[in-house]
Amino acid sequence: MATRQPGHPAVKIPRGRTPAGAIDYLTLTFAELDAEVDAWVARLAGRGVRPGDRVLVMVRQGLPLIAAVFALFKLGAVPVIIDPGMGRKNFLACVAHTRPRVLLGIQFAQILSRIFWSPFRSIEVRVGASRDPLARLTNGSLKNFPTTPRLAEPTADTLAAILFTSGSTGAPKGVCYEHGMFDAQVRLIRDTYRIEPGEIDLSLLPVFALFSPALGMTTIVPEIDPSRPVAVPAEKLIQAILQEKVTNSFGSPALWRKIFTHCTRNGIQLPSLRRVLCAGAPVPLPFYREAHRILPAGVLHSPYGATEALPVSTISADEVLGAAAAARSTASSHGAGTAPVTAAGYGTCVGRPIAGIDVRIIAIAEGSIASIAEVRELAGGEIGEIIVRGPVVTKRYDNLPEATAASKIPDLTPHASRLKPDGGAAAVWHRMGDCGRIDAEGRLWFCGRVAERVVTAAGTLFTDPCEQVFRTLIPQYRCALIGLGPQGRQRPALVVEANLATTADRIRLFRQYRAAAATQPQTAGIALFFFHKRFPVDVRHNAKIHRLALARWAATARGYGGQSKR
Repeated sequence: MATRQPGHPAVKIPRGRTPAGAIDYLTLTFAELDAEVDAWVARLAGRGVRPGDRVLVMVRQGLPLIAAVFALFKLGAVPVIIDPGMGRKNFLACVAHTRPRVLLGIQFAQILSRIFWSPFRSIEVRVGASRDPLARLTNGSLKNFPTTPRLAEPTADTLAAILFTSGSTGAPKGVCYEHGMFDAQVRLIRDTYRIEPGEIDLSLLPVFALFSPALGMTTIVPEIDPSRPVAVPAEKLIQAILQEKVTNSFGSPALWRKIFTHCTRNGIQLPSLRRVLCAGAPVPLPFYREAHRILPAGVLHSPYGATEALPVSTISADEVLGAAAAARSTASSHGAGTAPVTAAGYGTCVGRPIAGIDVRIIAIAEGSIASIAEVRELAGGEIGEIIVRGPVVTKRYDNLPEATAASKIPDLTPHASRLKPDGGAAAVWHRMGDCGRIDAEGRLWFCGRVAERVVTAAGTLFTDPCEQVFRTLIPQYRCALIGLGPQGRQRPALVVEANLATTADRIRLFRQYRAAAATQPQTAGIALFFFHKRFPVDVRHNAKIHRLALARWAATARGYGGQSKR
């Protein structure tokens, strides 16, 4: 991109406000960004960073993160990126497990590594990021950058980076990405969403900003704290979108809820946006209807995937609402789109698999699966475990052979051996950890996490189909299906996120939920309800509800209905 469009803006970093109130950005062109990356390469190599080194990256979002990661790619080193908001205990455990040789970090990171010495004991080289080469750019001494070392020449299956999962249903795990997988991701994202060089991107998840330079988009760095993303004022993000005429943005439902709510209350539209990619948790149906009012020239898309495999499938607002319904910003027409089926408790449609991605539904199995030949594939419409295969499917977790065995299924069939794009990733199936089904049109429907399903004596209840019934009838509150007691004899219950002042208020809302439960067969057996002031959610997306944590809380909390003794 630096060769193709050297003078085009590559990244804009906010540095305050102009006297008129506009956001003041420092702008680097693609040529300058490329030179900035080379400056980082020279500095890192000069400090002893070698090809194959694991480098713990603890720098600020935006330019430092982009420049540092691409510099490490150039050197052939392996960036280790850990979500800063996962909590100190989990963070330190991830550091200890990964055993990085190099720490590339701001001053706070350097101090942290000294205070908590044990997790950082593998560190041999410390490189500060407080005095990064950006200072030389702003001082006009770009031409004085030293000659950079020779560019590394990795193969498709060379380890490129270690990215950690959010740990929403377990301990965070380091996912091993190969260069061929990143290459396939860039290609699939570009082709699926028809992203063109010259577009303007505002990524509300810092790590996704790394795709923008590779796609030729201008990266607008958001004024957001990555450790507390949902705390950002919506006005700041809206101002950036309007001022910079942003065309593309990725963010979680929690963040877009804030943006859409502010836009609706203040009569604001976002005419420059061509597409909004909303992921991290199922997108509420009202979002799709709001999107058509707020994005007059754009479309809301919901890609489905995970850190271990992304993207897998995608769906747009038009598919959810139906073309006629979308035009009227309503989902009332019969049979229009997937929304009415979701409201009836079928699950959330996450679209058709992306080109090159294979998806199957298999019978839910505990423990590892030694070969794809051992699985029992389910018929269309049946709910089971989702497994996927393709060039973006990662092969292993870092230093976790048991977790790898539990989540990966080898495919040694002759057909799989011929499907080895990008280093052979197609020969491995990944167990998404999600339940789902495939309908007659080949669309994938999400039905909740495998670990969060509720197995009663009468059968199994899946979280998303049940919760969608309540969300449709009582949309102002979030809710979560949980199971109390041992699996196989669990008692289903629903937890509602509502801060209610009085017992009378809780009883009144309890009666509404009890009436809603009676409207569909899959929810009719839910008779116990709890009210929780604030759901525990993941920090990365602020959208994935920790249902297992809610179940532990509910074991000693006061419930309503269902012959509760509390």
